[in-house]
Amino acid sequence: MNYSHVFHAGNFADIVKHAALLALLGRLQADPAPLTVIDTHGGRGLYDLDAPEARRSAEAESGIARLVEDPAPPEAVGRLKTAVLAASKAAGGRRYPGSPLLVAQRLRPQDGLTVFEFNPREAEILTVSLAGAGAVFVETADGYDGAVRSLPPEGQALVLIDPPYERGDDYDRCLATLQAITRLCPRAAIMIWLPIKDLETFDAFVRRAEEIRPVRIAEVRLRPLLDPMRMNGCALVLAAAPEGLDLDLAAICEWTASRLGEGGRARLWGSA
Repeated sequence: MNYSHVFHAGNFADIVKHAALLALLGRLQADPAPLTVIDTHGGRGLYDLDAPEARRSAEAESGIARLVEDPAPPEAVGRLKTAVLAASKAAGGRRYPGSPLLVAQRLRPQDGLTVFEFNPREAEILTVSLAGAGAVFVETADGYDGAVRSLPPEGQALVLIDPPYERGDDYDRCLATLQAITRLCPRAAIMIWLPIKDLETFDAFVRRAEEIRPVRIAEVRLRPLLDPMRMNGCALVLAAAPEGLDLDLAAICEWTASRLGEGGRARLWGSA
């Protein structure tokens, strides 16, 4: 599969992932210590929701467009709405900011961001999107390996592992990266995004993650898991998350399941 996120930008899964990322970032930055953020699969940073690809899938219309229309979303979701409206205003059209741009705009002077993007063309666009953002580095390289070698020797660290799951080994490499980071930098906060298509694949991944270290799961199902060829929901697998994050995750998952789902449900579970 030749994956391009431009077809999917601003869908329900982006809302869960990016609202949680903003909440996680805010809680980590309550500590004055320097924070290094590492993004394994950066994409292009900013997406045009009126591009032909986005219009063809129409995923943003049942995702971020619904959030923008909500006059009073929970604070944890409202932060993303504010960021999307600001990006759209700045561009003069409907835009959706990806994780690198959301983080880059919130870096403090003592913080840094390293983003990996394997596709050279996407990496070029990403570099332009992040121009002038401060201590931001874009590498055209494998993000799994890059995340491990970019861990800081001191200070705080946040690693976002967010592959498109187009390769057969993406699940295995996510787990291998979780294990390597745990060994080298156990203090690092880690957030892995997962699609939920069928229960067997999802449960197997979580079981293997729990063998590596305690993890917390934030899960959103839009609908019953009846069609394994369809993304029926998504989940975040978190390690070393800061105290209080559960409050944000619950609000994000419940809003998404109730407002965007078809008989959807949300839950938080796990031992971390």
